[in-house]
Amino acid sequence: MKNRFTNSRFMLVAMLFATNGCVSMAPESTAPAINAAMPVAFDQSESGTPYESARWWASFEDPVLDNLLDQALSRNLDLAEASARLRAAEARARISKSGLFPQISAGLDSSYSDSPTAGTSFSAIAGGARLQSETYSSSLAFSYELDIWGKLRNDARAGRADAIASAADLQAARLAVMAEVITSYFDIVDARHQIALTTRIIDVLGDRVEQSENRYSRGLITSFELYQVRQDFRNVQAGLPQRESQLAATEGQLAVLVGRYSNDMDDLIGRNLTPKLAFDPVPAGLPIDLLAQRPDVFAESQRLEAARYNLGARRAELFPAISLSAGTGSQAGSPPGVLDIFDKWVLNLGAGLTAPLFQGGRIRANIEIADAEYAQQTAVYARTVLTAYQEVTTAIERYEEERQRYRFLFSQRDETEAAAALQSRRFATGVGSYVDYLDALRAQFQVESSLSSAARDVALARLGIHRALGGSWDDTPPAPDIMAEPPAIEGEN
Repeated sequence: MKNRFTNSRFMLVAMLFATNGCVSMAPESTAPAINAAMPVAFDQSESGTPYESARWWASFEDPVLDNLLDQALSRNLDLAEASARLRAAEARARISKSGLFPQISAGLDSSYSDSPTAGTSFSAIAGGARLQSETYSSSLAFSYELDIWGKLRNDARAGRADAIASAADLQAARLAVMAEVITSYFDIVDARHQIALTTRIIDVLGDRVEQSENRYSRGLITSFELYQVRQDFRNVQAGLPQRESQLAATEGQLAVLVGRYSNDMDDLIGRNLTPKLAFDPVPAGLPIDLLAQRPDVFAESQRLEAARYNLGARRAELFPAISLSAGTGSQAGSPPGVLDIFDKWVLNLGAGLTAPLFQGGRIRANIEIADAEYAQQTAVYARTVLTAYQEVTTAIERYEEERQRYRFLFSQRDETEAAAALQSRRFATGVGSYVDYLDALRAQFQVESSLSSAARDVALARLGIHRALGGSWDDTPPAPDIMAEPPAIEGEN
């Protein structure tokens, strides 16, 4: 009997290895045609500097900004939500993988009975005593579905791909939050500078109004000219509260990004904000492979894989399912005896085959749905790659344009500073008028205001390149360590 059991066990193991995972119904993995027509690299900028990887926010060299980014990554509520979604996706992936393994269960049972013997065949023997008995049993059950057509394996791989896509979604959310923090930060830097410049312009225009009123009283200018000066002064004054309101709104937006209330931002930001702006050109010949590190591109590629594996799993439902089962147990009249399974065990072995003869078209409809979803995801992936490429190209062009605009305004500021200095000397020597000096000073402040906005635009345009490329030059979305890659199926494409 023991030899027969051993032979059966060996046959069972041999069947598992010989038949499990022999076929995969998933379609062959092919990259969409959009990849074949993609350029090797992005257009080279005017610089011949070779491409090198770098931390994309390091060029700002601002500890305040670094602290804000750390706060956002640890406290932002959108990231907390995305992190929870990833945990759920990882759990679903583990569920989808569980079908690849045997299902084993164990049980312990006990029963006790106490019944009268009166009126039974035992009454004469028992002498009217009650009949009592105890029964204890243990069981161990095993069941396993042979994955001949690859249904379970494809389901597991689809779940894993979905989980990796969720990890990429989390990285995309992190990148978006970081970009919003940097954008808000530079908006605050520019807004504070604009408020300071507006205050200085108001002072200059106040002196200009006073001088114009003086000249009007002496008949040197008309009432319309005085009206124009006053109107200009009032317009600038009216714009100051709006700038202050915009600054408060931006600080509130930044507070939400870092998970704090707005009244905590003064201590977090401080008053002296001096980020360093990098104006170096984009490295030449950025490899097109950098698009693969964009979280959205990576996520859609994984969802495409998930759709492919899901189609294979649904196709496999057309074929019979073979399951194996085994069970053993023992029974005794006392608790210690139930553990003696080697002397009093009972073994059951079984195998079953279930074939879908008629399902009312349900299986083929599911296959059609999965096939349509695969085609849909192929289009989504292709569109995402095209959009990503165009966003990088546009971001590089915008950055070059903003750099040129900044250089022009920088030269213009030098000219207005020289003009203001000249008018100051002319007024000091009695050659020029104070009004001309005020006009030159106002022109200088206006150019400085434009230059401040241009500096912000250069920083945000550079940020746009890094965001379009997926963040850091050398950071690729890590696959979550939720499960090992299932072993390759023999003959799988």
